[in-house]
Amino acid sequence: MNSWNLNHKKVLITGGTKGIGKATVEAFAELGAIIIFTARNKDEVMKMEQEYVSKGYHVMGFVADVTLAKDRLAVVDHIHKLWGKLDVLVNNAGMNIRKKTIEYTEEEYQKVYHTNFFSAFEFCRLCYPYLLAAKNSAIINVASVAGSFDVGTGSPYATSKAAMIQMSKSLAVEWAKEGIRVNTVSPWFTVTPLTTSYLADLERLEKIQKRTPIGRVAQAEEVASAIAFFAMDKASYISGQHLIIDGGLTSGVF
Repeated sequence: MNSWNLNHKKVLITGGTKGIGKATVEAFAELGAIIIFTARNKDEVMKMEQEYVSKGYHVMGFVADVTLAKDRLAVVDHIHKLWGKLDVLVNNAGMNIRKKTIEYTEEEYQKVYHTNFFSAFEFCRLCYPYLLAAKNSAIINVASVAGSFDVGTGSPYATSKAAMIQMSKSLAVEWAKEGIRVNTVSPWFTVTPLTTSYLADLERLEKIQKRTPIGRVAQAEEVASAIAFFAMDKASYISGQHLIIDGGLTSGVF
């Protein structure tokens, strides 16, 4: 029997209708997981849920803004009523506003922090009892190469992702004896709706490709595969790790 699967794993994936989040929902569904994914746009959530249900997958959409406490609580209450436990939490929801540091308004940088880091921190805390109930559960946080190196994404985005990386390490140690593994993946430029307009500049894209030993940007499915591995029982001895998915970028001359 093939044990490289996520059969019957109860999973929450935030930011699940686009980019890496959508690719992760698809990868997990194909591997047999039972999934709740979140996003803000009701039409997109319902359309995606119907698409996966029609294929026979166990996928449920939940309309929620991860930056709002009431929405986070609603998601977790749904998990409580539906499952009473959670095997895997994927904190994927994220956003960016590209500006020079002194050009941000407080509202703008707070939005970046609340979407990227504070929502993930709160979901870890809120889901803790359900991850504990599942036993041998896993958290995967989606950060970025920008959390470790300056790649010109803007300081709020970079610091929010750096905070995710360190949070994962701290929680991995704190919760290890309780059977909760915590790991991080940090992609380099990946084809997603968040990067489409940025990568549309052909001169900029060429520079990025030249800096990357593999010579191209990542596809969302390639990042989702790493997330899926961290979620598997096959990765049961892996915790506190930070996997940089960058096509060899940080192994060369930066």
